[in-house]
Amino acid sequence: MKQQGIISDFIYQVFALIISVIVVHAVYVAVIRPNAEAIMEQQTAQQAVDPDYVGERSLFVVMKDYEQETCIILMLWAMSIIGLKITRNRNENKLLERSLLNLSEGMSILPEDARDYSRPVQALPPDERQFLLPRALLGALQRFGSTHSITDVASVIKDICNTEADRLESELTIVRYIAWAIPSIGFLGTVRGIGEALGQAHRAVSGDIVGVTVSLGVAFNSTFIALVVSILIMFLLYQLQLMQDRLVLDTQNYCDNYLIRHLQVPEKAEQA
Repeated sequence: MKQQGIISDFIYQVFALIISVIVVHAVYVAVIRPNAEAIMEQQTAQQAVDPDYVGERSLFVVMKDYEQETCIILMLWAMSIIGLKITRNRNENKLLERSLLNLSEGMSILPEDARDYSRPVQALPPDERQFLLPRALLGALQRFGSTHSITDVASVIKDICNTEADRLESELTIVRYIAWAIPSIGFLGTVRGIGEALGQAHRAVSGDIVGVTVSLGVAFNSTFIALVVSILIMFLLYQLQLMQDRLVLDTQNYCDNYLIRHLQVPEKAEQA
């Protein structure tokens, strides 16, 4: 079941990347680059007529280069992965609103009853049984039935929750890589733009500064877009981490309130 989940996540990430590339490139080819070229031609013509003319910054011109296109593709890819994990987190949180063990106030669970109380959890749909809360409850009840120790139950719940926290943290590696790669791509655009500007320095000496200004625009625009996109991705990433941490803590509290405090060990077993 875990292996199937890993494969489905990989397939989702691959298709999300492919769709992001297709959609963003189509928008660039059909909308952004044609409009950017038209605006730049218009501004160049007006500057030729009026040397004092100062053109307004256009979003199409700022977004037109390949570095910005790559940053937008990576942004949509990261957002699709984050969106999937947020959806799963919300589904797991819905289980915390249900009483899975059907316990009322004052009821106790003895070690020999552990298997009976496991059945409602085992009856959950296969997808829900893979969530953190059912795994923690089943692991705790199985340990209670075999060891008759409430301390062992608390230890099992803590271990399962800690393992899940580590797993959730490791699954964010690809998103962290994207968040690191976006500013790097922006700096690559900066290096490319400055290099092109230096290559046209001889034309600027003779009075033609159009090529230099366009190249410097590539340098600064790519860095600007990359930093803005990186800030957005990091905000979403930290919000997702906060939700995952809350899920683990809420699961531990759920087990404390709805399971551990109902456990009871007979006095003979305690003495033994």
